[in-house]
Parts: sequence; C-alpha cells; structure tokens
Amino acid sequence: MQLKQYFEESVQTKVDFITQNEEKLNQVIKVIETALKNWNKLLIAWNGWSAADAQHWAAELIGRYKLERKSLPAIALTTDTSILTAIGNDYGFDIIFEKQIEWLWRKWDIFIWISTSWNSENIIKAVIKAKEKWLITIGLLGKWWWKLKELVDYALIVPSNNTPRIQECHMTIYHTICEIIENNLFKNE
Repeated sequence: MQLKQYFEESVQTKVDFITQNEEKLNQVIKVIETALKNWNKLLIAWNGWSAADAQHWAAELIGRYKLERKSLPAIALTTDTSILTAIGNDYGFDIIFEKQIEWLWRKWDIFIWISTSWNSENIIKAVIKAKEKWLITIGLLGKWWWKLKELVDYALIVPSNNTPRIQECHMTIYHTICEIIENNLFKNE
C-alpha cells in the first residue's frame, strides 16, 4: 500500500462514519451536554490500548480541549492500577468496571465504552450494571456484530473492520464531542 492510501483510507472511514451516523452523533452530543449541565458525570471504560483513549478523553473534559473553562466531570475507569488489580485479583477481570460503576454511579450519569473488535465480558457486565443503576450507555464500536449493540442506549458504529482506522475514527468522534460541548457550554464565558 502506498503512503497516500493510508491517509485516504482513514479519511474515507471518517466520511463513511459521519454519512451513516450524523443524526445519532448529534443525539449523543445533546445527551452528554444535558448530563453535564445537570451535574452528571461521564464514566469512561475501554480495554487494551484503548484504555489510553479513555484517559485522553477524560483529561480533555477535566482539563480543557481548546477553551480555558471550568472542568467537566469525567472519570476514566482504567487509570487506578490498585483498583484494577485488586478487583481483578479478588473477583476476576470480568468485573473490574462493573465493580467501579457499583460505587461511582449517580442516576443519569453516562457510561461510555469503546471497542474495536470483540465483545469483552468485562464491558458487557459493566453495561448491564450501568443500566441497572439508570446510567445512560454509549458505545463506540467497529462494524462487527456486537452483543452490546443491543444493550446500549446509543451505539456509534464505525463502518470498518480495520482496527487502526476504527481507532482513528473513534478519536475524531470524541474530539468532535469535546469541541462541540465545550463551545456550547463555554464559548460565551
């Protein structure tokens, strides 16, 4: 593959995503914005290398994306190694996120997870727990068939099987969400 083709493939994946999901992405942005206006928080969980994306997104909400502003409440459930390893060791890896949601939740908070490839049991259990606790659930996915697609309130599906292109699109999605929310909530301050 020529160098230019990688960039064209990345751009095309993003164009395909927004063509298929523009209305749903607007709904997700409004849901997140409403939750933040009502003092709810985002609980963000991802597995593997995407765990860094959870931290990245939470940092942009708590710190800033582009504007100097007040912090927005977000917690990356992937950051506390003591919690993750204690729960994993004592109870099993399958409930590392479920157990955190059990105590960090507040009704109408939002649980966001991202996955590029398969149905992780720890995410499935976390989504079920989040729904039991009246959290709004949002999933960022690739185009494989997902058990979670049926469980979540909002599924943003990148129409690709190519993991790097899915990840690049996921980053564009959460950057877009950050920028629009930041502008809507703080542009006039």
